[in-house]
Amino acid sequence: MAIQKGVAYLEIEELSDLIKLHGKAIYAFCFTLAGNRVDTDDLYQETFLKAMEMRHKMDLNQNPKAFLISIAISLRKNKRRKWAWRQRIAPTADYNEAVDLACTSDGEVMPEDALLSQELRHMIHAAADRLNEKLKIPLYLYYTAEMTVDEIASALRISPGTVKSRLFQARKAMKKILEVESQ
Repeated sequence: MAIQKGVAYLEIEELSDLIKLHGKAIYAFCFTLAGNRVDTDDLYQETFLKAMEMRHKMDLNQNPKAFLISIAISLRKNKRRKWAWRQRIAPTADYNEAVDLACTSDGEVMPEDALLSQELRHMIHAAADRLNEKLKIPLYLYYTAEMTVDEIASALRISPGTVKSRLFQARKAMKKILEVESQ
């Protein structure tokens, strides 16, 4: 950590270490938010570019993973706001993009099992996408980014009790959606 004019900031090497340490989790979370590889790659790169710009605000002792996740969330929200604003001005046709749901097989997986597993993942992902942002983001942070309740609270700047409540509500809503779809 370097100090210039009384302000401590991360060196580029330290940020590089953070990428090595948390890069996979951040990428997985970005994929959960974006839903496809192209947008995920963009969001991931933008997250670390923004982290470079904001490295003077980052403290290695204050959960840098949560800080990086909060950057990704902010960037995604800004992009969605811009898209919604553009849609109000000049609506475009809605395109369905195929999500890359490649099944990894360990040699013994039957094609039927792989297909069922892929369909189940798609159903769960679709059900999660139907949740509002307040429920979806903590759910993704908890299960995809594997963050603790306290880390999520720090990243979203809400209390741990609120995180627990939103996770409970999200699970309850997901169960209801999946029960209706399976009938």
